[in-house]
Parts: sequence; structure tokens; C-alpha cells
Amino acid sequence: MIRLADYVARRLTEHGVSRVFMISGGGAMHLNDAVGKCPGLEYFCSHHEQASAIGAEGYSRVSGKLGVTVVTTGPGGTNALTGVIGQWLDSIPALYISGQVKFKTTIASCPEAGLRQLGDQEINITDIVRPVTKFSYLLTDPLEVKRALDKAVRLATTGRPGPVWLDIPFDVQAALIDETKLPSCEPEPEPETPGLKEKISETLKMLRAAKRPALIAGHGIRLAGAEAAFEKLADALKIPVLATFAGFDLVPDESPWFAGRIGTVGTRGGNFSLQNADLVVSLGSRNNIRQVSYDWGNFARRAKKIIVDIDPAELKKPTVKPDLAVNADVKDFIEGLLGILPREGVGNFSGWLAWCRERNARYPVVLEEYKKLKEGVSPYHFIHELTGLLSPDVPVVSGNGSACVCLFQAGIVKKGQKMFFNSGCASMGYDLPAAIGACLGSGGKKTVCLAGDGSIMMNLQELATVAHYKLPVKIFVLNNGGYISIKQTQENFFQGRLVACGPSSGVGFPDFARLGEAFGLYTAVITSAGEMREKIEKVMASEGPALCDVRLPADYKFMPKLSSEKKADGTMVSKPLEDMWPFLDRKEFEENIIG
Repeated sequence: MIRLADYVARRLTEHGVSRVFMISGGGAMHLNDAVGKCPGLEYFCSHHEQASAIGAEGYSRVSGKLGVTVVTTGPGGTNALTGVIGQWLDSIPALYISGQVKFKTTIASCPEAGLRQLGDQEINITDIVRPVTKFSYLLTDPLEVKRALDKAVRLATTGRPGPVWLDIPFDVQAALIDETKLPSCEPEPEPETPGLKEKISETLKMLRAAKRPALIAGHGIRLAGAEAAFEKLADALKIPVLATFAGFDLVPDESPWFAGRIGTVGTRGGNFSLQNADLVVSLGSRNNIRQVSYDWGNFARRAKKIIVDIDPAELKKPTVKPDLAVNADVKDFIEGLLGILPREGVGNFSGWLAWCRERNARYPVVLEEYKKLKEGVSPYHFIHELTGLLSPDVPVVSGNGSACVCLFQAGIVKKGQKMFFNSGCASMGYDLPAAIGACLGSGGKKTVCLAGDGSIMMNLQELATVAHYKLPVKIFVLNNGGYISIKQTQENFFQGRLVACGPSSGVGFPDFARLGEAFGLYTAVITSAGEMREKIEKVMASEGPALCDVRLPADYKFMPKLSSEKKADGTMVSKPLEDMWPFLDRKEFEENIIG
């Protein structure tokens, strides 16, 4: 006989899990004890369940393994919800195991009563998380533990990945079970992809007919484990490759096929290439609003669109309509296409490729004027300099706002390097816990954390975590005195009336260098471009965790970016992706449109 909690811990190791993110709690007492004494299983403690959940995501993104989080009942579960939502939207495999009150004191034991709560600190977490998980289950029968846990792991890691949740009442955790009597989860048949060969053949036909084809590299390529196959495909086709917001680290700057980054905060060159293409093959990208804009009818409007996605719902949504919809695992599609590509390729696109790469070079994001600022440091210049100095084995994790926008537009990606943020949820407070998880997922390598001053405040307690574990997480706080994205919106739409976006409007911030010192971190402050390189090198060379306060100017703007144009009569006109602000002279703009 074995305690159910011990069986759960051991079964996790049998599924290849070696690390669990955890905050202890009375409702998860047996689970905590089991994890703590299970051979081959290490636990990692944060100071907030949101940080544990996001840490598990960072760990999964870098290690490629399932992220596992153990929480207690009530607020332990609800505190983790932001992490769950981010993983649901960005398709990250994650398993949550929560403690629950004894089953006889759950509202599930007496549904006819219509109670809000029966047990102490009880909340019906499985119903709360059901809309944002692939599987949500309250384990009431101890003999169902193997079947439920195995099903949860399988669903989290197959198809379109995502989070799953297993809620285990206190008495069920403590129950003794006979392993020989545990029913197994029935194996699922391999999913079939009807018509895939025909659609691959049609893709080849469309590529041969195209004059200006391009590949869109989506996050799904990594989720499918298709990075190597994708690189082979790009090498074989020799056509422009466009990077996406959620998968931009798949395409290193040094790639001979790299033609820029696309979307509302993409690069000017990338969007010119996209909008001039006559065929786009979208691989594992859900083409979200940030990528296609609110004027989605004009997304790659001159191109036929082949969209490959494992989720059939993404192919039917009312925005971008594919000319050829391929509902398949992107790895199967790429490998199938490679299998029928002729050795000589599908055509000579060298002129088109050169045109795209020349546009990308012609319109750099980091302008010379950024390097000459007298006060503060341009976030674009800083991130370009920082990422240029990093070795490819250093993961870079960023929060929302300036950190992710400037990283996407100006970051230098090396081959094999992991750079990421959460795209779908884009929560403030993501940066530091995700960087902690990334550091653990890399085996304890140096990890860069790019955090806005507003964002880091939302999980500031995790400075104690990096200090305690002595993790080499190098935190660069982009200090712009508040919520710059909100400030810019209020200036643009509300005549400069500022509300709740900085010190002058109600939101105060500490001295970050002194704060870092209080936690025992190596600290530095960068106030000008002239000292930037030296300070970055010192921070990266320091032992253990470090915090660098990077002082940004208060009035910088995100650019280029998609923006409406205000006409002389006051009317606002939406612009297509190729026409980014600051708007080019019309003659120059037209020179970037083919035929």
C-alpha cells in the first residue's frame, strides 16, 4: 500500500518531471510532504503562487519539459490564475496540482444545497479554471489517481499544448491505495490528418507559381519540436523568413533568409516584405490581432495565404482567411514538404530576397540619434547593445510594455538563443518569475530579465527568491518613471490628462538600486549611453543575482509602430501594416511598394 500523495509524486518522476514549483499550505499538506521526500523530485519555493505558476512557464519554455506547480486550497489556487491564463493563450504545457479540503466538506459533496462554501478556505477551483485549461478534475475516488494524472499529463503535452488542473481533497491525498488495482488511462489513437499529403502537394504547387513568397515563423514551430526541420525548409526554399511576436527567437539575425519582424510593432522592413509578398506560408502562428492589426483585411492583402495550425478553431476565426487551410501538426507539415521538395528547390527568388533584406537594412530600428541622448538611455539602443553582447546560451526573458516591444524590434537574436515573453496574456509582473524559471530550466545558467519599473513591482517579492537561491539572474529594470504605454495613450487620446500612470498621477516607485542592495544583490545604475557597455559587462560578470537600474528618458516613443493618421479635417484614418508611424514621405513610401 502507498499513500496517494506519494504515488502522485513518484508518478510525476515516471513522466520525466524532475522539478516542482511549490508554495506550501495546510490544504496541500500531504502533497507537500510527498514532493519533499520523493527521490528524483526537487521543489522550488517562490513567495507568491502567481510567481510559482509563471516560474513553471519559464522553466518549460527553456527546458522543453512540463512545468508543474503545487498549490494549496482557496487563495493558493486563485493566486495562480494569471499564470494559467498566460499558458492557455500561449499554449504552454503546465500541470497544476492543488490541495483541497476534505471531500465531505466540499460543496461538490452536497450540490443540491447551492452553497458558496462549506469547508474552511474552500473554493471550487476546478470550475473556475475549466474555461482556461484543457482538463480540470476534482479527484474524489483514490483509485482514479493514475488514470486522472496520466490523462492530465497527456493532454497538457500533446496536440495544442496547454495547462491542466488536478484538485485533490485532503482526505484523498492521505488515502492508502493498492497500486495493482489502479486502472490505467486508455491510450489515445494517433490523430489522423486527412488530406495532409494533398495539401502539401498543393503548397508545393503554389510555391512554384509564386514570384514573391515568404515564410512566417510562428511559436508553434517550437511547440512542435520542429526547429531543425524549419531551418532545413528555409535553407531549401531560400525565400524570405518573417519573424513573429511570439516566435521571433526562431529566426536569428544572422540567418541569410531573415527579412524582419512583422506586426503592429514589427519592423518597417519586415512589414514591407509581408505586404509585398504574393504568397505567405504561415507556420504555427495564430496570426493574432497584434500581428494582423485591427485592419486585418489588409494583412498580406496581395498574397495568397497558406496557414498551418494544429487547432482547427484558429483556421476558422473571423479575421485572416486562409486560401489554403492546413489543420495539422506543423512538424508533420514541414517534414512532409521537405520530403517532396525537388533538390533544385522551387525557383530562383534571389532578387526578391535581396529586395526584402535591403529594406530591412534600410530602415533600422536603432537610430543614430538614440546613441546621442544627453539624458537617459534609449530602450532601443540599450536592448540592442545588451543583446549584442550576450552569448547564445543566455536566455532573455522580458515583461510587457517597453521591455517586450523594444526587445522584439531591436533585440539581436543568436542561433539557438531563447528570447521570450508572454504574448497572449501579457501580464505585468511576468518578467522576474519567468526569468527565475528560465534560469532553472537552463540548468542554472546566467539569465537576463528585462523588466519595466511598473512590472517588476507586481512580483517584487521574488527578489528574495533569487537572493536566497543565489540564481545568476541579471535583472535590468527599464526605469521610465511609470507606465509609459498608458501615459502615451492618455497623451494621445485625453489631451494629456494623466491618471494613475506615474508619480505625478498617483503611482510611486522606489529607488531600485537601494532596493537591490537591501536584498543583497549586486547593483548598478546606467544613466547615459557612454557608460552603458561597461556597466552591462560588469553586471553580466557579477556573481549571483544582480539588479541594474537603467534610466530611460521620460518622453520616448515606440517607433516604428502602426498608428492611425489624423487628417487636416480631424478625421482619423487607419493605416495598413506597411505604412507605419513615423509616416514616410509619400514618394519614399511608394518606392517600397512593388508594382
